[in-house]
Amino acid sequence: MLTVVALALWYGRITNVSYVLCLALGVVVLLDPWAVLGPGFWLSFGAVAVILYVSVGRARAPDQSAGSRWRVALRNAGLTQYAVTLGLVPFTVLLFGQASLVSPIANAVAIPLVSFLVTPLALAGSVLPAPLSGWCLGFAHFLIEEMAQLLGWMSSWQLAVWTVPIPAWWMFVLALFGTLWMLAPRGWPARYMGLFAWLPLLLNTASHPRPGEMWVTAFDVGQGMALLVETEKHRLLYDTGPVYSPESDGGNRVILPYLHARGINRLDGMMISHSDNDHSGGALSILKEVEVAQLSSSLPLDHPIVNSGPQHSRCEAGQAWEWDGALFEVLHPSPDSYESSKWKPNARSCTLKITLGEYAILLPGDIEARQEAELVANQADNLRADILLAPHHGSGTSSTVPFLRAVDPQYALFQVGYRNRYRHPKQEVYDRYGALGISRLRSDDTGAISLRFGQQMHVSDYRSEYARYWYGR
Repeated sequence: MLTVVALALWYGRITNVSYVLCLALGVVVLLDPWAVLGPGFWLSFGAVAVILYVSVGRARAPDQSAGSRWRVALRNAGLTQYAVTLGLVPFTVLLFGQASLVSPIANAVAIPLVSFLVTPLALAGSVLPAPLSGWCLGFAHFLIEEMAQLLGWMSSWQLAVWTVPIPAWWMFVLALFGTLWMLAPRGWPARYMGLFAWLPLLLNTASHPRPGEMWVTAFDVGQGMALLVETEKHRLLYDTGPVYSPESDGGNRVILPYLHARGINRLDGMMISHSDNDHSGGALSILKEVEVAQLSSSLPLDHPIVNSGPQHSRCEAGQAWEWDGALFEVLHPSPDSYESSKWKPNARSCTLKITLGEYAILLPGDIEARQEAELVANQADNLRADILLAPHHGSGTSSTVPFLRAVDPQYALFQVGYRNRYRHPKQEVYDRYGALGISRLRSDDTGAISLRFGQQMHVSDYRSEYARYWYGR
């Protein structure tokens, strides 16, 4: 894209900005048809479009003295930075749900430093003989290190990033129109009025269920569990997904982007069913970025998550509370299970039942056949639920027939990874659900699953609502 624009500038052929952008678009799409799906594509085109919009066809200062030309150049550079920063705000908010407030300062430092010092020093160091080459490259390296420290310090500022829910399409279009109005040529009437077109974007707030409703989102975290439960004024996260790598987990890759996109910066509760990494792997990432009022788990008291979190309590059968008309009940494990070392983490999984009106959902973690039998024996009358999160991802050691008959769900959710090494759900277990007339949804096929409870129950999945041909839909 930049090559096309540079050639147009070189040959003096920029007569219409739209023609140049369309030509660049054609070249980029021809080389990489998938480029339109990347945020970098839209940010690059947006930045170039803004630069062309504020520069092409506008009056320029005539050539003057060297000092005056430097002042004009600095003024134009400042105008370009201002225009790009302002012009990309609607795009960054739409794509990421946030906009950097320190980027103008960071760019004002980084761009001149790299352009006028680091790059010339690196080029000189590549051709000069020793020891001059070493001095040049060493000084360039020093400058990069210092710049990285400065930028890292700036990024740690409390107000470094402005976070807002992902806007609706009309908010984006209106903000884009307001941006073009504000960046119009000098003399354009009431350019400040463009700010009013930003108001829906600036005042956008997080959505939440209406009174008497409850939303449940089962995330597509691969081979793991993570569900967000929302009532009118409260939010609970049940499990946090797996660890993918030392730098990546279900928290920072899936859950946090979703929370940021929704404008959610606080959780009233987080429940970690047990210590297995596919359930607790993203907890530390979430605790670093989101305020969590209460942590409940079956984790050992010396576990890093317990030590890093807020007020912690063990989940124990008999615990119950009510949020906005929804009843939360912990059915398992028993309090005395914590006194024995014979219990495996799976067997001690926090089992949570949530009831709103005539609908209920049961979240059993990774309990297995023995724990299912205990629940059927002791709490059979309280197991009935419309939605069942398949215990232990549909493993061969769970989902017994007596348990499924006691729960009698309409839908079963299988949170599993595509072609996972455990081969969950086991085919015989999956068929067992079908034989009992239970509708089955698996996250490796549907993506994230959304449940809406109120006067009626509504079940939907991401890949059906946002169908793409690569989903096979």
